[in-house]
Amino acid sequence: MPLKKIIFKPGVNRENTRYTTEGGWYECDKVRFRQGTPEKIGGWVQLSSSTFLGVCRALWNWITLGGANLFAVGTNLKYYIESGGAYNDITPLKFTTATDIVNNPFNTTIGSNVITVNDTGSNVQIGDIVDISGVATALDGIPAAEFNTRHYVTARINANSYQITVTTNATSGASGIGGSVTFNYIKYWVELTNAYTTVNGSATVSIAASSHGGVTGNFVTFSPTFTFNGVTIFGEYQITVLDANTYTIQASTTASASGTSTSTTFVQYQINTGPEIQVPLFGWGGGPWGGGPWGVGIPSTSTLRMWSQMNFGEDLIFAPRNGGLYYWDATLGLSARGVNATTLVGSSDCPTVVLYTSISDVSRFVFAFGCNDYGSSTLDPMLIRWSDQESVTNWTPAATNQAGSLRLSHGSEIYSAWQVRQEFVVFTDSSVYSLQYLGPPAVWGAQLLGDNISIIGPNAVALASGVLYWMGRDKFYKYDGSVSTLSCDLRQYIFSDISLSQNFQVFAGTNEGFNEIWWFYCSNGETEIDRYVVYNYLENIWFYGNLGRSAWLDTDLRSYPVAATYANNLVYQENGVDDGTTLPAVPFNSYIQSSEFDIDDGHNFGFIWRILPDITFRQSTANSPQVTMTLLPLQNSGSGYNSPASVGGDDDAVVVRSTTVPVEQFTGQVYVRVRGRQLVFKVEGNQLGLQWQLGAPRIDIRPDGRRGNT
Repeated sequence: MPLKKIIFKPGVNRENTRYTTEGGWYECDKVRFRQGTPEKIGGWVQLSSSTFLGVCRALWNWITLGGANLFAVGTNLKYYIESGGAYNDITPLKFTTATDIVNNPFNTTIGSNVITVNDTGSNVQIGDIVDISGVATALDGIPAAEFNTRHYVTARINANSYQITVTTNATSGASGIGGSVTFNYIKYWVELTNAYTTVNGSATVSIAASSHGGVTGNFVTFSPTFTFNGVTIFGEYQITVLDANTYTIQASTTASASGTSTSTTFVQYQINTGPEIQVPLFGWGGGPWGGGPWGVGIPSTSTLRMWSQMNFGEDLIFAPRNGGLYYWDATLGLSARGVNATTLVGSSDCPTVVLYTSISDVSRFVFAFGCNDYGSSTLDPMLIRWSDQESVTNWTPAATNQAGSLRLSHGSEIYSAWQVRQEFVVFTDSSVYSLQYLGPPAVWGAQLLGDNISIIGPNAVALASGVLYWMGRDKFYKYDGSVSTLSCDLRQYIFSDISLSQNFQVFAGTNEGFNEIWWFYCSNGETEIDRYVVYNYLENIWFYGNLGRSAWLDTDLRSYPVAATYANNLVYQENGVDDGTTLPAVPFNSYIQSSEFDIDDGHNFGFIWRILPDITFRQSTANSPQVTMTLLPLQNSGSGYNSPASVGGDDDAVVVRSTTVPVEQFTGQVYVRVRGRQLVFKVEGNQLGLQWQLGAPRIDIRPDGRRGNT
C-alpha cells in the first residue's frame, strides 16, 4: 500500500461525532491555522513588572499631543493610566456640592497673589474646588476676572477660612473686600471628628462616618497623618463596611491601647468598586427593570464593575456601568484624577448615571447610551443622549446647538454601542439598532436593524475589516450592512459549556495580524474566564482553547495585542513563544487532535509501521525543539482506541493502546507498530522555547485483514 498523507481540513469542528467529521480536526488548545495548517499560537511577555489592583475589564490606547503613548486600564477596584510600565491611579473621587453667598470675603496682601477667603462653615480642604462669581470690579489691582473663575484650595487655615491663588500680585493689602460673592464648592474631603476606635493588640481600626455611602472594598484616603494609641493612619486604605455609619480599616501596626480619639482628620472616598465575579439576579422581578431579559433563571442584571471609554482628543472620557460620566484632562498630568463631568466648568444637564459611553470620531459628539433624562436622576436604560458637537459639557438641547436625545423601544436595557463606518450600531438585550447622524433639527436618528437578537454581554463585540462580530446567548452574529447569523462549527460545544451566570464577563477582541476574532468566556461552573473561541474571518474557520484573560485590546499604537491576566498585569500577546505572565517564563502546552479517519476505505484493518513527519520549528528558541505525534487506532467508530468492546460513547472512549513518538527538527522517519480500522492523529508540544507548524506527514500502511481481534 502506498504512503498515505495526513492532511485535514482547516479549523476545528465539534458539531457532530468524531467519525462524522472525518477529514477534519476535532479538538485543540493554543493552536491556530495558517493557510490551512495548524501551528502553535504565539506566547506572551509582561508589559512591565508592575501590577495593578483588581481584575481588569477595560483597555484603551491613545497618544497625547505631546506624544505620550497611554493605556487606560479599568479594573473592578481602580481606574489607571499606564505609561512607561507604571500604573497611575486616576480613579475618580466622590464629592459633595455646596453654595454660599458671602459679603466681603477676601483678604489681600500687598505684593502677593495669595488670597485668603473667609467663609464661615465652608470647611474645605486642600484639593477641594471653588467656583467664584459676583466680583464686580478689580480688587487691590487684581482684575475681577481672576476672581470670577475656578480655583483649587491651596491651603486650609481653619473651618472658616482657606486660601486660593490668582495670577496678579495685589498692589495693596486689605481685609473684608469683594462685595457680595457667590461660592460654589466641589468638596472631595469629609471631616471626621471622634471617629477612630482602636482595640488593644489589634490592627483593626473602626471609623465612625455618618452616612458614608461606601461598600466593602472601597478605597479611602486619610490626611493629615494621624497617630492614636500607637497606630498611625495616613494615605490609602481599603474598607470593610459594618453598617451605614461605620467601617473598618487595617492599620500597619497593632494598637497599644483601646479607646476612641477626639481629634479631627479628613478622608477622601473613591467611587464605589465592584466585585471580581458576577453576582446575577434571577427570575421575574429579580432585576431593576422587572424580569430577566432572557426569561426566568437567566441573569437580569450584573453588579460587575464594567467600564466604557474613549479619548476626546488627547483627553479621556470614561464611565463605569451604572455610574457617572468622568473626564481626565491630559494637560494636568498623570497624577491628576478623573473628575465627574458634572463638575466641569460650564457643565449643563450632563448625565449623572450612564450604562455605556462613546464618542463619534468625526462629528465629535459625546454619547450616553442608557442614562438619566433631563431633570431626573433616575436611570432610563433605553434612553440615548448626546452632547452638543465638540462639547463635553453642554448637554442641554437648544435651537443654537445640536444636543439631544431619543429613546429606543425594543428591549429593556442598552448593552453596548459600536461605531461602524458612518453609524453607531447599538445593542439592547434583544435587538440591534443603527444610529445615524441626520443633522439639525433631529441630529441623530435610530433605525431597527433586527429584533429577537441577543448579545451575551456589553464587551462581547469586535470590529474587524468593517464588519461587526458578536456573541449572543446561544449563537454568533455579524453585521456587514445587515444582521445575519454567523455559521459556527463549535456552537454546540461552546454553548453547552458556557456559564451564562457570568455573561457580563464575556469579552471579544481582534487579532488583526492573524485575521482573528477572539471571544473569552467562563466555562460551566467557573467564575473566572478560562476558555476562548476564535473565528478566522479570512479563512472562515473556528478553533478554541483554554486561557485565562480578563480584557484584550488589539492596537497599532503598540507592537503587539495587549491582554490583562489574572496575575494583575498586562502582557503583550503574540510576543515570544512561552508563557511570560511571570518571570522567568514557562512553557505552555499546545496540541491538536483529529477526528477519526479510515485506514484505506475502512473495510480492512491496517498495520502502520512508519511515520514520515512533516513539521517546521521556525521561530523556536529551544536548542532541540520537538513535538510528539500520536496515532490512536480504533476497531470501529463506536469502540475505544484499539479496544475490542464498545465503551459507550464518542467522548468516553478509553485509550487502551496507542503509539506516541517524539519528532525532532531533523527527524526523517519514525518506526511504529499500530493496528486498527480507523485512526486519530495528534500533535502536541510542551517545551520551553518551542514553536511548531504542521505540514503534511505521511504514514506507511500495509493491509492486515478484516477481522477485529487483536
